[in-house]
Amino acid sequence: MFKSYKPTWMVDAIYQITPEQLESHGIKAILTDLDNTLIAWDNPNGTGELFDWLRVMDQAKIPVVVVSNNKASRVARALEKFELDYVARAMKPFSLGIRLAQEKLNLPNDQIVMVGDQLMTDIKGANAAGVRSILVKPIVPSDAWNTKINRFFEKKVMSQLLKKNPEMDWKRGI
Repeated sequence: MFKSYKPTWMVDAIYQITPEQLESHGIKAILTDLDNTLIAWDNPNGTGELFDWLRVMDQAKIPVVVVSNNKASRVARALEKFELDYVARAMKPFSLGIRLAQEKLNLPNDQIVMVGDQLMTDIKGANAAGVRSILVKPIVPSDAWNTKINRFFEKKVMSQLLKKNPEMDWKRGI
């Protein structure tokens, strides 16, 4: 029952994912959630660490595409300084937005990974689309009001996942 919420990997932060790690798993592109995965939901400026990570991915020719449930104007405004492609109104946990991003990249499922901070949307959406996933810890401990509902259920789902999958553990890379 909870299999559709199980991430492929669990990593402390998106910034710990390296081109070498991705290459070792045949991954050529990253899809990522926006809020609390790439940037803090309440502070869209990003950090030096984010800019450094994006530069490393760019130098390694690994495209990063944001897949967000937010409306296009919000995503465009948040990503303006990062110059990243995106899919807005992705409708995660459904696979639509992930599939649209995949079409933009023109890559098969096994060469793409979805990174996100929520089991209920990002990871379930990745699993529905048939792509591997990386669950990361939220950048900040607070959430927008609509995400707080997901976090309540997420705790229960994660508890069950950890019982059935004791190998699931937070790591510093994939």
